[in-house]
Amino acid sequence: MFTENIDLNAAVDALHHSGVIAYPTEAVWGLGCDPFNQEAVDKLLKLKSRPVDKGLILVAGDIKQIQFLLKKLPADKLQKLTDSWPGPVTWLIEDTDDLLPAWIKGNFTSVAVRVSDHPTVKALCDAFGGCIVSTSLNPAGLDPALNISQSKGYFADAVDCYVSGDLGSSKKPSNIIELATGNVIR
Repeated sequence: MFTENIDLNAAVDALHHSGVIAYPTEAVWGLGCDPFNQEAVDKLLKLKSRPVDKGLILVAGDIKQIQFLLKKLPADKLQKLTDSWPGPVTWLIEDTDDLLPAWIKGNFTSVAVRVSDHPTVKALCDAFGGCIVSTSLNPAGLDPALNISQSKGYFADAVDCYVSGDLGSSKKPSNIIELATGNVIR
């Protein structure tokens, strides 16, 4: 059975116990889980009917939460990240040391990462103590949810916790840019 709670304790508890949470982001409602917990990621992918090979986005509340991915970046690449974060830009960062599991990267050698300035996302990541998965809340092929009612309409009690809050002011999901080339993917 799901919990709707403004208090982040229920969401963090769900994240620590292989749960999937729903929460507002900059533009649409998101589904999230612990990226290092394969059971949780499998549950999220099954809910969305999303294949694992597509990869998933990670969101952090602070750049320190993804520092492990940035240690080997050249100064100019790190500067690009810090100039755009926190904010609605998702960067594809090469994970040459395989720091993240295959169920996050999919068929890619890079990982999609964003440091959010959305207050609910930031509070979730800070309370959890690290980055979380962030993917649009919708079954494959349907429009992303724009409010909690639509979110519950899609997944009801299959989601472990719904975190109340408002969407940010972005009208569309974040841009996705390859850090190595500067190519805009979305």
